[in-house]
Amino acid sequence: MLLKDKVAIISGGSRGIGRAVALELANEGADIAFNYLKSEDRALEVKKEIESKGRKALIFKSDVKNLAQMKNMVNETKEKFGRLDIIVNNAGILRDKALMLMGVEDWEDVISTNLSGAFNLIKAAIVTLMKEKQGNIINITSVAGIKGMPRQVNYSASKAGLVGMTKALAKEVASYNIRVNAIAPGYIDTDMVGGLKENHKTELMKRIPLNRFGTPDEVAKVVTFLASERSKYITGQVISIDGGLAI
Repeated sequence: MLLKDKVAIISGGSRGIGRAVALELANEGADIAFNYLKSEDRALEVKKEIESKGRKALIFKSDVKNLAQMKNMVNETKEKFGRLDIIVNNAGILRDKALMLMGVEDWEDVISTNLSGAFNLIKAAIVTLMKEKQGNIINITSVAGIKGMPRQVNYSASKAGLVGMTKALAKEVASYNIRVNAIAPGYIDTDMVGGLKENHKTELMKRIPLNRFGTPDEVAKVVTFLASERSKYITGQVISIDGGLAI
């Protein structure tokens, strides 16, 4: 097992990429804490799946936009599991529309969830990791944060901000043996992509050199790699998982 007895906190762990990451890290021996915002049933299902693998799981109904709630999640995880090793900033939302039609709330909701939410979880955990003189922070950004996407000015800005945060923080905490990396998924077969019309999916596929959508499991396996000792000389990097979309 690559992560035997490690402890991971994942934001937005009840579905999609977050769920896949939670289960993959548990497969590799980690105990998992994650938050959710809406569906308790889905969160409980993931918790049950983690426990079926012989690992411990904690779930929190909390909002990444709330720093106090993130501090509570970190503190309870440390209290119950005794340590903290891995942070995965996965929580994110979309509010897609043309800039001329984009309201202030559309902008602020996306920035405060996708970018400030990651800051809040890192802020809540960073002193613990520094005291332990070890840790891995993995930010889930997006191909939109690398190349920009029309009708996603807010989303692209938030994800580009995560790239800058990753690189700056990696330099800041490297002396504490804390590594900070990011993953930039392209079109991944989650609920969001699944809800698209078939003709739209066909058009999107034409832009992807590998001619298919990615899977949450493919993203989760790269998270595991970055969280493990197999990547111990990698920090400040952004790894695209996009089938070649951004090249």
